[in-house]
Amino acid sequence: MKRHLISAADLTRDDAVLILDTAEEMARVADRPIKKLPTLRGRTVVNLFFEDSTRTRISFEAAAKRLSADVINFSAKGSSVSKGESLKDTALTLEAMGADAVVIRHHDSGAPHRLATSGWIGGSVVNAGDGTHEHPTQALLDAFTMRRRLVGADAGLGKDLAGRRITIVGDILHSRVARSNVHLLTTLGAEVTLVAPPTLVPIGVEKWPCHVSYDLDSVVAESDAVMMLRVQRERMNAAFFPTEREYARRYGLDGDRMARMPQGAIVMHPGPMNRGMEITAEVADSPRCTAVEQVTNGVSIRMAVLYLLLGGNEPAITAGTGTSTRTEESK
Repeated sequence: MKRHLISAADLTRDDAVLILDTAEEMARVADRPIKKLPTLRGRTVVNLFFEDSTRTRISFEAAAKRLSADVINFSAKGSSVSKGESLKDTALTLEAMGADAVVIRHHDSGAPHRLATSGWIGGSVVNAGDGTHEHPTQALLDAFTMRRRLVGADAGLGKDLAGRRITIVGDILHSRVARSNVHLLTTLGAEVTLVAPPTLVPIGVEKWPCHVSYDLDSVVAESDAVMMLRVQRERMNAAFFPTEREYARRYGLDGDRMARMPQGAIVMHPGPMNRGMEITAEVADSPRCTAVEQVTNGVSIRMAVLYLLLGGNEPAITAGTGTSTRTEESK
C-alpha cells in the first residue's frame, strides 16, 4: 500500500484485491460480541470535513474506533475555517496535534492531493470526496459489495471482478463516485458502461476506460450490477433535463426494468436516494438492492484502508484461527 489514498486510479489490481481481502477479515470483527481490534491504539485519525456528510463521516469514525484509534472530528462550520483560515493553516494545526491520518472531504477538486503533497502534514491522507473529482473508498466498498454478491464472501478471496458487466446510470457529470468506480472496476477487470442523458455526460468521457450509452433499456438486460446515481440538484446550475418526470421515465430504474436484469444481478445506490426519481420504492426495497449492505460494507472497507495505511501489510486476522493475534477479548 502507498502512503496516501487520493484516487482509485492510483491502485493496482493487487492493491485493490489486498484491500478487499483485508475488508473481508475486518467484516468478521462485526460479528463478535466486542467489535474491536487494538491495531491502531495510540494513533490519531482526524476527520476533516469541509462539506456536509453523515454517512461517510460516521463510517470513517466507526472504522477508526473499531481499530482502537483516537478520533477527532473537525467540521468547517463553526471552526476557524469559517473565519477565513486557509487549508494550509488548518493542516499545520493538525500536524501540531500529532495527526497520524487525515480523512478529508472538500468541496474543491484536488484539495486532498494538495494536502498530501504539500509537506504540511506528515501523516497519511485519505480522500473522502473532493468536489466532482473522486471518492475512492466509495468505489472500494461498491466493489466489495459486488464481489460478495456476485462471487461470494469466501469464494471471492484473492479474486477480482473479471468479466463482470457493470452499468452506472445517472448524473455522471457531477459524480465523483462514478469517476472512482470507472477507474477501480476496470482495474479489477470489469466492463463498465455509463448511461446518462447527453447533458450529464462529461466532456472527454471518450478517454475514460468505459463504454457510454444514452439508452438504459439497451444495456440493463446484460448487466450483472446496475448502479443508480443520485441526481445532484445541489451541484446543478442549469436545466440539464426537461422535467423530473421525464428523467425518471427514461433513466429511472423501476420494477419492469429490474425484471429484465439477469438472474442474480444486483441493484446498487451510493445514497442518499431520491425515491421516485432515479429509483422507485419497489426497486429500493427489493432483495436485489444492496444500498443498506453498502453502508455496512463501508465500515469494513474503511477499517481495511486505515489498517493498511497505518498498521502494516501483515494479515489483520491470523489465518486458520479466525481470530486476531491480539484482540480486545484476549486482554
